[in-house]
This record gives sequence, structure tokens and C-alpha cells, in this order.
Amino acid sequence: MKSFLQKILLDNWQRKVISLFLAVLIWFLVNQSLISSKTISNIPVRVINIPSGKTIIDLQANGFLTRRLTLTLIGNKTLLEELSANDFEVVVDAQNKQGEWIASINKRNLVSLNPEIDLSKGISRISHANVLIRLTKLATEKIPIYLTQPIGEAPKEYQFLDVWPYQLYLTVSGSEEVVKKLKTKGIRLTFDLTDVSKADLDRIQTKAKDRKTEEVSFLVPESWKRVNIPSISDTPIEIDDPRAKEMRMDFIRISNLPLKKPINLALFFPEDTLSSLNPRTVSISSASFLKELEGVYFFKDPIYVKGVSQTFLEVVDEMLQFEIIVQKIGEKSSLTWGVQFINAKALEDRYVSLMAAEEQEELTKLQPGIREEYIRNRFRSYMNTMQLYKTPDRKLEFNITLENGKIVIKVL
Repeated sequence: MKSFLQKILLDNWQRKVISLFLAVLIWFLVNQSLISSKTISNIPVRVINIPSGKTIIDLQANGFLTRRLTLTLIGNKTLLEELSANDFEVVVDAQNKQGEWIASINKRNLVSLNPEIDLSKGISRISHANVLIRLTKLATEKIPIYLTQPIGEAPKEYQFLDVWPYQLYLTVSGSEEVVKKLKTKGIRLTFDLTDVSKADLDRIQTKAKDRKTEEVSFLVPESWKRVNIPSISDTPIEIDDPRAKEMRMDFIRISNLPLKKPINLALFFPEDTLSSLNPRTVSISSASFLKELEGVYFFKDPIYVKGVSQTFLEVVDEMLQFEIIVQKIGEKSSLTWGVQFINAKALEDRYVSLMAAEEQEELTKLQPGIREEYIRNRFRSYMNTMQLYKTPDRKLEFNITLENGKIVIKVL
């Protein structure tokens, strides 16, 4: 057996080695010469040498089009098997081009992104690929950014008040058509309250010099001051408005503040029902929680307030009014009512004066004109967020009906 194996392996071994070498060489050459085709999608397209003052409608800031190509490549089988859209890009030269034109894509437009792949040798041709390019005027405009009502829930023990400023601007450059649409429509930026932690707000409040109020201004982190505009850039764009550095979200620690002054009640009569419903035919029915003084009724039971600061409450507590809308409704329906701020403009002015005098740290950092605007916005936010409670844990609610010319009020 041994001599048989030796005879096979050793007899004429030089010829056998040469034969093996030639077989491997032939296999390699044949394998390298095999031609195949492959369709690859999602290929990036970069445009170079764009004429000055021009751009392309779907061109991003990085020079790539928002649209991508699907190409059928013909060439070396081995190379195509390993090739993916991440290995190369299509480069289109726009030099000396005008208006709308069609770029025919061939292998010279392919640029390898992988140093181990030589596309010029591996790709023989591309099957019928064209790209429609339309050059348009390059425009630069300031696009409005609207800060909308945040989503999510505020941290425990805190209530969200407002976000400020309400509007910023972002300077963008791009196709005149795209930029004009952006300027008309604007961009909306919405924060998520769940991204703000209770620990953050507690820490800010602890550092605050003014302990009279429980307001907390959370300065928006730099990483949040970006917007997505896919038609302009494939990455978020940082807001370049100088006022962005002052962007903040205001919170207040939830607390029960007793209302020291009783709230009076007033009836509002719509004009279209005055012939039957008017002060001569309708009056308020007496109740244990109401007191009447010179023909004016007041709600005398204790009321607690949430969602506002002590300073705000001190400004408005004598100028609040329950307003009941007297109108014809269904038999079992309740009349609508609301809380009105009497002479709101004067109240706002007084609040601004008091807040300016307190010189809270977060306010002194603002420029004078911006500071007043910010304080006024906070006052208006309080008017919207103020909630009345019958007890510290029970909201004040009424069932108000019109019965035989009498407004009957029941506390629920």
C-alpha cells in the first residue's frame, strides 16, 4: 500500500506540481473573467461644480441629492457579489450646465468609497441609467420656527407653565422653491416633558435666590436646539437665532394657595335672547355658599388655587369674577360658566412691575426689553393654567340651571 501511494505522489512529481499550478491558475483566470450583472438600490448621488448662485431642488447641504438611484451594474462576478450601496457613490458634474438637463450615468460617474474595491476594473458598463437634474436659483431666507405645546407629562410635583420664546428664526439656503415654502409654512419644534427630570427641576429650585415663588425655569439644552428639514439637510440643523440661547421651559411646583378674597358672580346675557332673558326676568337664587352685598353676589366658601405663583395670586385675587352665560338650553343641561380677570391689561402691568422689582436671577440675565416680554408671557400663561379647587384635592365644579327665571347654582 505504501509503495502504491509513493508511486502516485512521487513518480513524475514535477509534472504533477506544474499541472496543479496550471489548474489553479486557469480556475482563477476563468473566475475573474466571468461576467455577471447585479441591481443595487439606494445609491447616493453627489453633484459637484454647481454654478454660482444656483442649486438643485432636492440638493442637501452636504452636496448629495435627497433621492437615491437604483443601478444595474455589469462586470466581474466576484466583485459584484461583494459590492453594496455603501461601497460607492454616483458623482454628477454640473459644470457649465443650465436649467433642466439629463445626466447619463456610466462607469466614469462611479466613485469607490472602499479602498479595496477598484470599480474601474471591475465594472464594464451600466445598464441605461439617467438622472434628471434641474438647476434653480439659490435662495437664503430666515425661516420661522414655532415652539409648540410640549408633549408628555411634567415631572411629579411640577406643573408645566409655558415654553419661551414662542418663535425663533433659522437662516437656511437652498432651492428658491423649497425655501419659499419653508418660509410660508414655518417649522414646528415640539419638546417632550418626559425628557425633563424631577431632579433637574429640584436642583434649579434649590439654587434659586427668590424663595417667595416656586417657579422654575429649565434652560433648554443645546442638543435640543436643532430642527429636522429633510429637504435642506440629512442631519438636524442647529438654530442660529441669537435668542435660542434664552430658550426655556417654565414649571411651577404644585401647591394649594388659598384665595383670600371672595369671588363675585355676574350674569352675561347674549344679545339674541335679551327679549326673554335679561336682568329684569332672570336673577340669582340664594344659596348657603353665596352672600349678597348691595345686590352683588359673592361666592363666600373657601377656594384654593393651583397652577399659579403667590405673586400672581396677590395681583388678581380682588379682580376675579365668576361669569355665568344665560341662554336657552335643554331641560337637563347646565349653563356654562368661567372665571374672568377684570381689567386684565392693568393686572398684567402691575404684575410686570412687581416681578421687575423682585429681580429674580433668571430674569436679570435677560435684556430689559426681552425681560418684560418674558414676564408678560408668564402672566398670560398663569391666566390659562389657573385652576380652582373646593378642597386641596377636589376641583371646584358647578351645576347651574335656569328654573323659572332663577339661576340655581349647585356645588358638585
